[in-house]
Amino acid sequence: MNDIILPDKAALLAKVKAGRDHWDRDFRPAGLEPVNTGEESVWDYPRPPILVPAPATIMVKCDGHIIAQSDAALDMKETAGAPCPYLPPKHVRTDWLSPNGDMSICEWKGVGVSYDLHLPNGRSIKGAAWAYPDPFDDLPEGYAEIAGWFSFYPNKVECFVSDERVRPQPGGFYGGWVTDRIKGPIKGLPGTGHW
Repeated sequence: MNDIILPDKAALLAKVKAGRDHWDRDFRPAGLEPVNTGEESVWDYPRPPILVPAPATIMVKCDGHIIAQSDAALDMKETAGAPCPYLPPKHVRTDWLSPNGDMSICEWKGVGVSYDLHLPNGRSIKGAAWAYPDPFDDLPEGYAEIAGWFSFYPNKVECFVSDERVRPQPGGFYGGWVTDRIKGPIKGLPGTGHW
């Protein structure tokens, strides 16, 4: 997995800095869901995003195989999006993952690398996971802690927070994990791109 060639970090950071200031930090959509004790609104999450310990054991499964399981995962929380748990590589079957050449750019975290999952039964799932091998480290929030850590798309594999199977964030682009305690509306559907 060390053969990944990333774009120049300094040049990329210079390009995204202007976009960071483009957000309307005071925007809140109509129809916010009520928040009760033990619940969280995605509209109370900050931007830039923060990393906090995941609230419970995180597990990822597929076809009866445990792909990842950790009590040390970190949730990435950002305004309008469902949390994305990142798991340390030592708690992930990294031998079942391979980079597929696809990359995306987050204006806060940097270059995300997509990974295909290859199960022992011969089944492969394109883009089941992603990681930030060399995240941006220019913000006080800092994302260097998740360098090389993995997150998984709940629309491609079975993802759990404790015993609760999570639902994918709407729209298919974002990898957020929606649980019963997370309240929205959550970005991802048409018309929410500016969120």
